[in-house]
Amino acid sequence: MGAIRVLDHDPSWPMHFETLKARLLRALEPLVADIHHIGSTSVPGLAAKPKIDIDAVLHRDTWIPEAIERIKAEGGYAFHGDPYGDGRWIFTRGHGSYGERLYLCGPGNATHMERLLFRDWMRAHPADAAAYGALKRRLASQAGGDWTFYTGGKADFVASIVRKAAARQGSQQSLAAMHDCD
Repeated sequence: MGAIRVLDHDPSWPMHFETLKARLLRALEPLVADIHHIGSTSVPGLAAKPKIDIDAVLHRDTWIPEAIERIKAEGGYAFHGDPYGDGRWIFTRGHGSYGERLYLCGPGNATHMERLLFRDWMRAHPADAAAYGALKRRLASQAGGDWTFYTGGKADFVASIVRKAAARQGSQQSLAAMHDCD
């Protein structure tokens, strides 16, 4: 396996996502509730592997089998099932560090919600995004193509950001609820 490539942010990544989103909306209508650009390519200025990560959230969990068949019919994607057992069905296109990763999930999927928390925190906190980018570059240079090493090396950082973001979101919801009582 080749080296893991982490590149400077490419301003074309969001436009590439929009093209993919339009194609997926057509393929998954009316099953899909929303399609999100997640992962490092969705954060302006953040270094990333040039792989667009997409979460397609369906209206119902029971529609996942039909959505899987529709994506398979689109062609060009490799199907990986639900390898993490978290209710996210994965498709990839491309090779190595380049390409797309599509995750199908139902509404309220916990992993999807954590990914949104992480993405939104990174977008709002450039210092944390810069630290994450530096960590990813260091891990990629040390990994020697070992994806388990690379991904595992990011786990503690990601978990700490998700905890901070969830705590902030919880306190903001509490403040909003208190304000509604006034």
